[in-house]
Amino acid sequence: MQLRSLIPIALSLLLVGGTAHAADNPYERGPAPTTASIEAARGPFAISQTSVSSLVGGFGGGTIYYPTSTASGTFGAVAISPGFTGTQATIAWLGPRIASQGFVVFTIDTTTVFDQPDSRATQLLAALDYLTQRSDVRSRVDATRLGVMGHSMGGGGSLRAAAQRPALQAAIPLTGWHTTKNWSTVRVPTMVIGAENDSIAPVAQHSEPFYTSLPSTLDKAYLELNNASHLAPNTSNTTIAKYSISWLKRFIDNDTRYEQFLCPAPRPGTLIEEYRDTCPHS
Repeated sequence: MQLRSLIPIALSLLLVGGTAHAADNPYERGPAPTTASIEAARGPFAISQTSVSSLVGGFGGGTIYYPTSTASGTFGAVAISPGFTGTQATIAWLGPRIASQGFVVFTIDTTTVFDQPDSRATQLLAALDYLTQRSDVRSRVDATRLGVMGHSMGGGGSLRAAAQRPALQAAIPLTGWHTTKNWSTVRVPTMVIGAENDSIAPVAQHSEPFYTSLPSTLDKAYLELNNASHLAPNTSNTTIAKYSISWLKRFIDNDTRYEQFLCPAPRPGTLIEEYRDTCPHS
């Protein structure tokens, strides 16, 4: 009788580190992360891609990158906007980089390359609506777990999108530009990424006031790239990828396995000029 009574206890202890842990968060996707895994050019998921015509309306079309296998269930998703005069080609590297970590990623073109940040916000949200409601991969997307990113005016657009749709789970403006400096109404976990040598959207006029204006009670972070320019997000950048992936995993997937890369705060060094945060995250 004693042996029989001990068996359930022993099994429960074994499950703590295995399936029981996975059951605590049904949104976890992929193996336990390491520094090497989130810095890698590709993550653990094989991916496919599909093009979207501008004729769908609401934005300028784009490319959807997604995990090929459906064995893990649905995935969180993120839409990414380019900056002023830019096309999706300027942010294309982020598509497979993030999708291979277990997300559906939609890099979009805007209706015109001259669209202002608030127009880009509307288009980011339209792209997410298309992705979850009409796209060929809609069955792979969890419509409750969505985020936005963008470069320059697209970054300003990501802030406006977050302000307009508080149900979003994450926002990441990349060297963002916007004439609005006060984002105190945003309720979406936001990582602001600026560049030390940005002469187009200087951090003192854009990224820093964006960050400081966000509510102090919000899960937020400010990452300033050391010795980097406004165009840093337009080419493959391990620092941008590493912390963007960690932020999206932590807040879109609620995957606390990635908290280790965000809290305690990364220290300034050759890659990071400055980092601010509100650790620990809620």
